[in-house]
Amino acid sequence: MPSEGLSKAYRPEEHEGRIWQRWIDADAFHADPHRVLAGEAEPYCILIPPPNVTAALHLGHALNNTLQDVLARAHRMMGFETLWMPGTDHAGIATQTVVDKRLQAAGEPSIAQLRQVDGGRERFIEKVQAFKDEYEARITDQLKAMGCSCDWKRQRFTMDPVCARAVREAFFRLFRAGLIERGKRLVNWDPVSQTALADDEVEMKEVDGAFYYMRYPLVHPSQNANDPKDAQEVTWSELAAKGYPGAHEMPEDEPAWVTVATTRPETYLGDTAVAVNPKDPRARALAGLKVQLPIVGRIIPIIEDEYVVLPLRYPWETEEQADMRRDEAEPIDPKALMATGFLKVTPAHDPNDWEIGRRHRLDVINVMAPDASISDAHGWNAASRGEEGHIFFGKSREEARELVVKEFKARQLLEQVKPHRHSVGHSYRSHAMIEPYLSDQWYVKVTDDRLRGEAQRALRVEQRSEESLRAWPESRPEEEQQSSKAAKQQIRNKTSESGSSGLPSADLPCAGLRSGDACMSFYPSRYAKTYEMWHDNLRDWCISRQLWWGHRIPVWSAASNAEDTRATLDRMGLDWPKDNELIFEQADDRGNVYMVTRVVFDANSRESRSFCCIAPGRAEIEAEVERLGFEQDPDVLDTWFSSALWPLSTLGWPDAKAAAADTGIADFDALLEAFNPTSVLCTAREIITLWVSRMVMFNRFFRGNIGGMGLSPVADGAGDAHGPDARATAGPVPFKDVFIHAMIQDGEGRKMSKSLGNGVDPLDIIHTHGADAMRFTLVQMTTQTQDVRMPVERDEKTGRNTSPKFDIGRNFCNKLWNAARFALSNLPADPPPRGQGPAMVEAAAIDPASLPLADRWMLSRLAEATEQATSAIAGYQFNVYAQSMYDLLWRDFCDWYLEAIKPTVKTNPAQQACLRAVLDAILRLLHPIAPFISEAIHEKVSEVSLPPITGLGLAPARKSVLATAGWPRVDAHLRDLAAVEQFERMRTLVNSIREVRAQHQVQPKRIVTLHADAALLTQIGTVCGLVETLAGVAMSDGSPDGASAAFAFEQREYRLSNLADAIDTRAERDRLSRELDALDKSIFALEKRLQNPGYTEKAPAHLVQQTRDELTQKQRDREALVAALETVH
Repeated sequence: MPSEGLSKAYRPEEHEGRIWQRWIDADAFHADPHRVLAGEAEPYCILIPPPNVTAALHLGHALNNTLQDVLARAHRMMGFETLWMPGTDHAGIATQTVVDKRLQAAGEPSIAQLRQVDGGRERFIEKVQAFKDEYEARITDQLKAMGCSCDWKRQRFTMDPVCARAVREAFFRLFRAGLIERGKRLVNWDPVSQTALADDEVEMKEVDGAFYYMRYPLVHPSQNANDPKDAQEVTWSELAAKGYPGAHEMPEDEPAWVTVATTRPETYLGDTAVAVNPKDPRARALAGLKVQLPIVGRIIPIIEDEYVVLPLRYPWETEEQADMRRDEAEPIDPKALMATGFLKVTPAHDPNDWEIGRRHRLDVINVMAPDASISDAHGWNAASRGEEGHIFFGKSREEARELVVKEFKARQLLEQVKPHRHSVGHSYRSHAMIEPYLSDQWYVKVTDDRLRGEAQRALRVEQRSEESLRAWPESRPEEEQQSSKAAKQQIRNKTSESGSSGLPSADLPCAGLRSGDACMSFYPSRYAKTYEMWHDNLRDWCISRQLWWGHRIPVWSAASNAEDTRATLDRMGLDWPKDNELIFEQADDRGNVYMVTRVVFDANSRESRSFCCIAPGRAEIEAEVERLGFEQDPDVLDTWFSSALWPLSTLGWPDAKAAAADTGIADFDALLEAFNPTSVLCTAREIITLWVSRMVMFNRFFRGNIGGMGLSPVADGAGDAHGPDARATAGPVPFKDVFIHAMIQDGEGRKMSKSLGNGVDPLDIIHTHGADAMRFTLVQMTTQTQDVRMPVERDEKTGRNTSPKFDIGRNFCNKLWNAARFALSNLPADPPPRGQGPAMVEAAAIDPASLPLADRWMLSRLAEATEQATSAIAGYQFNVYAQSMYDLLWRDFCDWYLEAIKPTVKTNPAQQACLRAVLDAILRLLHPIAPFISEAIHEKVSEVSLPPITGLGLAPARKSVLATAGWPRVDAHLRDLAAVEQFERMRTLVNSIREVRAQHQVQPKRIVTLHADAALLTQIGTVCGLVETLAGVAMSDGSPDGASAAFAFEQREYRLSNLADAIDTRAERDRLSRELDALDKSIFALEKRLQNPGYTEKAPAHLVQQTRDELTQKQRDREALVAALETVH
């Protein structure tokens, strides 16, 4: 037995810390990009989705990172130069919110209070930095405790100097390319965090609300349109005279109105029109009339717009008339059920109304403050609010709604209220209801073809829809298209010619492609549709956030009055620009552009504002523009801007030398070339839009060679951004594969998340079960189709969360440990002789054909499992990989192989060599999913030197640890089909005997007698005591003298005697009858299937034949059982 052996029981806490230190000391996880560039190894790279520094990790993160670690460890063992890049995300809005709450809880000044004092921003940033350091360290410790084999020397943070430089450079290039602009638009506003949000940061939630039906009085236009006192009411008789349907049924001399339906009565304060569909029969009669808003008195126009939904039934119609009017072929619009045909238009507080307002050039009146309270300080002037508008000042949205309803009701202008459940946008961080809010913000023009188009073209052709291919064709020169087709054919050929080992080809999936087109695949493929649909409906990305924690927007601005503006234009010899904008670039003596200035002119006031974007590393220019009176924008960038650069910034872009100087890591200069594109991104489905799409856009844009600076020809004043020239230099995709994994849910089916506070700390599970048990359980439970529900229990003694589901993993680890103890106890303890090298060992290699049946069967099963595991990992079928390892270790190695060789292994050196080789290979296959225990056992296995098995390649470790050892390589001849067939026959026989023993409750050590014919006894004799050992039987060629039990094997009846002192014939008949009933049900089901033409005519022929063969087999088994029943008296 190897020195000291293994302890009786596996205790994870005794090994995990020690093993981790061994890996670190061996530098096992460090990737060398120069090996890739020198052609010594193929690259394999994963970038960790950087966890937010807002809180500790939960089991969802444990799953995500375990899957990545499985891939990283497996490919490292397969010989790839593997880089798994770790890091964390600053998570602007989320971190700022958490820290602000923490400050308030501690009685320290909140961010609202700090905004009122000098130096408040700096004081707050210090607090956030300390919080970040605390949780970054905690997250790192959690990842290491899980066994994550990241290249920890390269750990990045999205606001560290390396990443910050990338952010500044990216912003500068996009600004210069005309892809970043500032504009006043309606944004998604979080009134709690008081910042803008992008569309994909808004979560839609169902809420219980109501439709309020409010009457707006009609009035005649007057000479003084802005004076509500001059308004003259319109009567129903006037409307009747104009042909207004249903007006003649109303009191003639009473004021007429139109009824609007809204879920947000409080926004009526900002209404600037009422819209009607031109197809509405009432529209013509309303031409030239206006509406007077109650309470505030403002007079607004009635406009016609086809966006307005026609009501399902007009007030004057019967149901029969409405049905006759409606086209039965068209589906009913759900909105029509609630619609009145009149739409209140509030451009400042509804995105659809904003678009209507733009079409009709309506006024925009913002009636809310940033906290969503009603205010006159943000665009609601005295002229538009009337004499009574002040009653709403300072009220929250909800309070204002109640007051509006109360006032309308008091004036008999509230027609009715209908309960209505509808979907409302909420902030993904504060969970507050989003307020559409008019604000000046910065935007990335992601709708530009250079971004959106390239993102769509990046998707592998097989996963693109016909609509997408038409909208965004590849449009490459014929020569390049031919190159792409040839590369795809080459990939198909290599896939079909994969070696007997089942290892993935080292050739990159995108080999031969000149760009990143048609190179990215989603797993499962259904998520490609999610990716496509997002781009189909894309709007420009709002990237500015009204926060303190984040990357400050690198733009300085200053305003000029009309006189200075005119003087500047005269000095430059320029006329007033037609598009109210001028762009200037300033460069140094070497031609490097260091500042881009965009001057925006106001045609009405004749004033202007200059926006200067300064390249990174130009502190002297920043100081100079500030001396001239320019101020830096106070806002910060959306967190996802820096996250979108993750595949670039972590690898040293744009300045590898500066990154090396910042970090002391010398090989930054080779990282980008060696590892971008990366191999795979493992992430969750909810950030396909937030993150995946933007990484594709940025990687293709910045790694392209457009104008030498990531610029399109349009930015230089020539060419067409949508033409082929603008596309010819698009860069590669950031990753070749995107694997979308299942979500971990709590016991109630909710996603585990930091914001919900329902996450379980992985360290709790590691404490109770060990890291490997947690990893194995998570991977085994994860499929590509279903989320994983993980109910947990709190241990009152320790205060930690745990779950009995992780017992699966713990039991598996214990099984492995005990199997290894048995194997090692049967292997020689002597170390190899001095001077014995690999050549000597290789010369003594053992031919599998010379081994006993059990060994040949085990080697064949090992070969099959190796191919299954390799294929499953390559296809991201992690649960299949885990299950194949479970079956290999538990069912094959432990239950059958070890039991079969127990009587002979001590005295058979060749069998010892086979046992050692199989155990070594199993440990290597298991290492990606259970790294700690496999490494601990392999320490002992590696002390045993025995001849290798021909056809089983077990390359030694490059860095003295299993983590760097070779993945098993199996030759085709190791698959001994004859041995498998023979062993499986004997295993079926053993299982039949064991079943009878169990039913008769025979003691495990009792030897029973098998009565068989000469043919079966001869077959049993050829397997060298296998059946006797595994079934606990002695053989007899005669009939039993006394009581016996019958069983069927291969359509023959055999008997077992000596089961006990006497056979309970009644129990035996019951047992055989139950078996017969089960067979009858199975036969009936098979016959029904074969009688179904839909199956026999449409199913594959080989499946139909399998069904027929199965039916024949079961019919013969039934005959044997019937014969056995007849002998039991």
